[in-house]
Amino acid sequence: MNQETNILADIKKPTNYGALGTLVTVFFFWGFIAAGNSVFIPFCKHYFDLDQFQSQLIDFAFYTAYYVGALLLFIFGTVGGKDLVGKWGYKKSIVYGLLFSALGAAAMIMAVNGNSFSGMLVGLFIVALGFSLQQTAAQPFAITLGDPATGTARVTLGGAVNSFGTSIGPLVVALALFGTTAAITDDQIAALSLSKVIVLYIGVGALFISAAAMFNFSKKVPSGVILEKTESGNKALIMLLIMTVLLGAMFVPVFGTYKNPLVNATEAEQKALEIYRLRWLLGALAVVVVGLLVSNLSARKKPDGWGAMRYPQLVLGMLGIFTYVGVEVAVGSNLGELLKQKEFGSLSASQATPYIMMYWGSLMIGRWTGAVSAFNFSKAKKQLLQLIVPLVAFGILILIIYLSNYDVSALFYYIICVVVMIAAFFLSKDRPVQTLLIFSLLGIAGMVVGLLSTGIVAIYAFLSAGLCCSIMWPSIFSLSIAGLGKYESQGSAFLIMMILGGGIIPPIQGKLADIIGIHQSYIIAAVCFAYLALFAFLVKGILRKQGIDYDAEISGGGH
Repeated sequence: MNQETNILADIKKPTNYGALGTLVTVFFFWGFIAAGNSVFIPFCKHYFDLDQFQSQLIDFAFYTAYYVGALLLFIFGTVGGKDLVGKWGYKKSIVYGLLFSALGAAAMIMAVNGNSFSGMLVGLFIVALGFSLQQTAAQPFAITLGDPATGTARVTLGGAVNSFGTSIGPLVVALALFGTTAAITDDQIAALSLSKVIVLYIGVGALFISAAAMFNFSKKVPSGVILEKTESGNKALIMLLIMTVLLGAMFVPVFGTYKNPLVNATEAEQKALEIYRLRWLLGALAVVVVGLLVSNLSARKKPDGWGAMRYPQLVLGMLGIFTYVGVEVAVGSNLGELLKQKEFGSLSASQATPYIMMYWGSLMIGRWTGAVSAFNFSKAKKQLLQLIVPLVAFGILILIIYLSNYDVSALFYYIICVVVMIAAFFLSKDRPVQTLLIFSLLGIAGMVVGLLSTGIVAIYAFLSAGLCCSIMWPSIFSLSIAGLGKYESQGSAFLIMMILGGGIIPPIQGKLADIIGIHQSYIIAAVCFAYLALFAFLVKGILRKQGIDYDAEISGGGH
């Protein structure tokens, strides 16, 4: 009876809007920095004279940090018997995460002063380590700040703010790097000074510290302390540690070849070297896939010590998050190099900025549309808003790009892709399986069209990946933790860990681009969308066998 009373009390809990308003600020930082990297990557490629794989190490450093951070939290929780974020409380965890990110900003400043690309990678890694802690705490924190039934709406609000960050991040970073919104050539980029990057990260670091102070001293933000003991997952921990060691081993030979480059190599020798590097990178991918599948098979035979790994929907969902983040980042990060090609307009890194803004803005369009379902509107009003909101969001993006003195004429007809997305929303009916399947199939179609064409048609097709990815995170997340019961918290941490995909898939595409060309390398994106469609197909049957019908209505935010 007491348990029932407590549940009812939670259900009736009013939303803490003051705390929620403070919380959503961190969602902005994640999107701002991540999307800004899409401009930073082509800039660094020309400034430091890197190949496409080396430029993708920015994403490798950034997203690998999410994996390392989540793994460390899991280690401490397993050894200590208590979830570290729960022990600190959501409030302090976010404060610590923001301060850690501020430390990363300081490291970036020192690296820029030393004109060190490797130092910048370290700085971004530290920034993202802080993000990992913030993200682990922020998403469940948002759910606890009111009625559990409206928890998704609060996460969605965070996703909308996150998407705003992804939309303006490329613009702000472009201004910081190039000093102007006017187009400049790649030769001019190579001659630029990095001094403005220092100003950018001084500002970013100050924002991190200010947000940490706001959280720490706000009386409206509850502590969010959870003192429940965590379920043992010693076997899962051992497997994750083995995977981590093997992942490191796969990258060591690749990095080693850059320390001792071939001198006066023939074209055949250089190609053989690139293939050698690609094989090791594919080995890293195999480590993740095989490691997770073997873990689940072992856990289903003897579940003790495996924790949440015993659930096939979670393991397949971990691969789903890995793939989703990977394709989302890979498409955007390689876009600048794609647009340099003659058949795509021979655009400089500076000229590519509006297209990169539209790609990340596509995520905003989709997430704002998805947010409509989070509110208690009538069916008719919901349908009307799902028609109007994406068109308004598209108009806002066009206006921002125009006011930034970029030519927007080539982007007007992208509204055709937005209309297709609107139709997909109506077909999906807010059902997670149906939503994921439809948008995955659209992603496959977009990538195939992009691969088989050139010019503006192909550009639109590749940009549409942002629209397809926009609504996937909540679908994958909710389907993956369905039916986990007491393992839900642990499963959520495992899913956050798989943001690692953003650190592995883009370098694989980058190296493939060095071998077969940047245009053809987008076959990687098509394969990723194909797996997401497969996951949607498989998970419905898996959950049904467990007596779970998860075709209920959801709405989504973003990571």
